[in-house]
Amino acid sequence: MGEKAKELLKLQFDKPLRLDLIKYIIRCPLFRSKGLQHPFLLITSVILILLILAGCGPSTEDLLAVDYTPLAGDDWKVSTPAEQGLDPMLVAELYYNADKLETIYSLLVIKNGHLIAEGYFNEGSVKQKDRLQSVTKSYTSALVGIALEQGYLSSVDQQMLDFFPEVADQVTDPRKQQITIRQMLQMRAGYPWEETDPVFWDGLLSGHYPPLIEEFPLIADPGTEFHYSNLTSNWLGIIVDRASGTSLKSFAEEHLFSAIDVEAGEWGQDAEGHNNGCADLHFSARDAAKFGLLYLNDGVYDGKQVISADWVHDSLQRYSENINATGGFPANWGLSFGDIGYGYQWWSAKAGDHHFDFAWGHGGQLIVLLDEFDMVVVITADPFWLQHDEESWKHELANINLVGEFIISLPSE
Repeated sequence: MGEKAKELLKLQFDKPLRLDLIKYIIRCPLFRSKGLQHPFLLITSVILILLILAGCGPSTEDLLAVDYTPLAGDDWKVSTPAEQGLDPMLVAELYYNADKLETIYSLLVIKNGHLIAEGYFNEGSVKQKDRLQSVTKSYTSALVGIALEQGYLSSVDQQMLDFFPEVADQVTDPRKQQITIRQMLQMRAGYPWEETDPVFWDGLLSGHYPPLIEEFPLIADPGTEFHYSNLTSNWLGIIVDRASGTSLKSFAEEHLFSAIDVEAGEWGQDAEGHNNGCADLHFSARDAAKFGLLYLNDGVYDGKQVISADWVHDSLQRYSENINATGGFPANWGLSFGDIGYGYQWWSAKAGDHHFDFAWGHGGQLIVLLDEFDMVVVITADPFWLQHDEESWKHELANINLVGEFIISLPSE
């Protein structure tokens, strides 16, 4: 192989195949001759290069050397991919690729209720409780459902302001009087994403959340559009707190965490002592996987109905479609997850031929539910606390695409 061809292959040899590779090929001197500038020849040459690059993954020997054996412990039933009907080489390639990522902490795969693969990277360890960032929102959603079942809330159609009497009389936008818990769960209350404006971001960091119900404007009529809002999730947490008469963490420990045999770490609080409904809950990867398994099994854990099956079903519906989750243009550029939707503080998407639901947190924290395969995939990673920039997104995208490419590789029926 010529040196220039080797240089071209080197561009992508140790990385996932990139859709923008064509721009590198076209700029390469190999393609500057008049002969190769003919459209047909150029396209044919690009296809050949892409086919070559697609074959530049790990060798069979490389994959056989990958160790993803679950660690010893009595909190999970342990098995192997082969015993649970999954190609071990697909799992080996997943962990081979994970080992190249700079910010991933843990990667777990559960199939048929068994832990079949486990690995820790960089700063991660089996006992480490990681900041799950916005994965917390899915836990908050679960606690709303439990509060309904326990009778602390009467309906998802209760109005938000019923729980904030200290600001209800100050609200000047009549639309806010109509916002319901249902709309809040769906991210359709109409409040803006805080990262779109420094004033909104400062408000989120202030820790004083009830006054912002009035101070922050609506950017859409309630119930009409999806707009991601951390504050909305914080208000949901406060609603459960006030309705139950105890802190969100205490409520969770009594009605959720103890029921699935998990132990939470720190759960950040606002300036008034409320646990943050949007983020800051800490869990080990193994315990996060139990929450995923709970939802995969329609709210049942170890034979006990912890969350109603109806609530799980409603939570994993798609109330918004075709969401631009990256906020960029073109929508979701570079993301291996497509067809993105949103339920009750849960995301949904498609990768390859496979649809799935997932909890998602900044930095690439993921709890992925693949009902089709009776599988849960969990990633924890550097949370990039208060760092929202190109650097953090680059690593978050790499962690997400690791799982996306694995899902794409799974067999289709």
